[in-house]
Amino acid sequence: MIVGTASDVGKSVITAGFCRIFKQDGYTPAPFKAQNMSLNSYATPDGLEIGRAQAVQAEAAGVPCSTDMNPVLLKPGSDVSAQLVLHGKPAGNRSAAEYFTKDNHLSLFKEVTLAYDRLAAQHQPVVMEGAGSISEINLWDRDIVNMRMAMHAHADVYLVADIDRGGIFGSIYGTLALLPPEQKALVKGIIINKFRGDIKLFEDGRQQLEQLTGVPVTGVLPYFRDIHIEEEDSVALEAKYRRLADDKVNIAVVLLRHMSNFTDFNALEKYEEINLFYTDNPADIIKADVVILPGSKNTIADLVAIRSNGTATAVLQAAAAGKTVIGICGGYQMMGTTVADPYGVEGEIKEVPGLGLLPVTTVLAQEKTTKQRHFTFRDQPETCVGYEIHMGTTSSKEVSPVNILEDGTADGYWGSAKCWGTYLHGILDNEVVVKQVIHGIGRQISTGFDYAAFRQQQYDKLAALMREHLDLNAVYSSLAKQ
Repeated sequence: MIVGTASDVGKSVITAGFCRIFKQDGYTPAPFKAQNMSLNSYATPDGLEIGRAQAVQAEAAGVPCSTDMNPVLLKPGSDVSAQLVLHGKPAGNRSAAEYFTKDNHLSLFKEVTLAYDRLAAQHQPVVMEGAGSISEINLWDRDIVNMRMAMHAHADVYLVADIDRGGIFGSIYGTLALLPPEQKALVKGIIINKFRGDIKLFEDGRQQLEQLTGVPVTGVLPYFRDIHIEEEDSVALEAKYRRLADDKVNIAVVLLRHMSNFTDFNALEKYEEINLFYTDNPADIIKADVVILPGSKNTIADLVAIRSNGTATAVLQAAAAGKTVIGICGGYQMMGTTVADPYGVEGEIKEVPGLGLLPVTTVLAQEKTTKQRHFTFRDQPETCVGYEIHMGTTSSKEVSPVNILEDGTADGYWGSAKCWGTYLHGILDNEVVVKQVIHGIGRQISTGFDYAAFRQQQYDKLAALMREHLDLNAVYSSLAKQ
């Protein structure tokens, strides 16, 4: 089990790395995170929903993803409430007060342990991931994801700390000092992450940590920029708030408060001709070559927000100026004439006008659509892949599809090469689609980029880095004693 001294210390990426290492070494690993809070989600092969991070980790392990890998997913819809997704299906919205009741957590803990047990019966080893910090003592009696789960699984626990933040001696020592003896006994090692410079210079610090805590330092991982693993947390977006570049195709992703599935745009970052950035600055949106309205967990609230802060006006001005505007999922819904919520799926507002860029209307539904998809894009012969995760149906008087799905049904609305929307997440992972977008503005991009193969290469590079800097003999030796 990979746990942390804090959020965003690198647990998800390190978990993915261990999944790939165990796969390379002939085992049958699988990832597991009992409870995930994220707006980045993914559709499993059987049409259910899990956190995107566990789907990435499953890909690194070389196995299909399943809901047993992430039985509880929380998708925040506001500052005080979230949609509860249990075993891949929506189970209603919960306020923080409702979610953190004792009875609620006892029942959820039973569900996550059953999911883990099913997974452990089929995979060896299971690589578990914790959430946030394991030293939040005020949450221990409601914990279903960190050390209580480790106790259930009798897991070997490795504590990750981010040295780039500073203060790791206090955070590591304090975290371990707060653990009850039976929990601290599970901690087999400390992993120092994101070290800049010559790792040899930290040898004294390594020895001091081991003397202070009585726990060995399993390794020190360097800070890297040349290995690209999809991130779980929107914190990662802070590094992508770039500005316009004179010599590249500028693609602006509109920052939404409830933006979901920002991994839809990771592939675009890998083209050297493209400058992808996230912004809510109207001036940058107007100047961009391509504007993308991304997915949203709360389409109506985000639509109201971008109208009030000037972002919507900038999108409309960009479209009027002949710039390309694309909507994905919630962004597609926003591009229509109206978004209605008769069942109160997102809140109390029953209907709002859309941006009017496409002649479509959306009605939010109580049932969620969650499916992996194969499709063809426009008149192109290539088979593409993507997935749907949305609560709503979008219709129009005229049929003008962007995509034809494998079952023959239509998806999206094609207004023109410079104005279209789709429900398919991951559509821009397909090079044929990216080519059309870039060629549509009179530019060219390099060809032959295979994003699926690229991801596999990144898992191998991560595994190689971890093999170089971690004491895997100690990891395997401890596992053998179980």
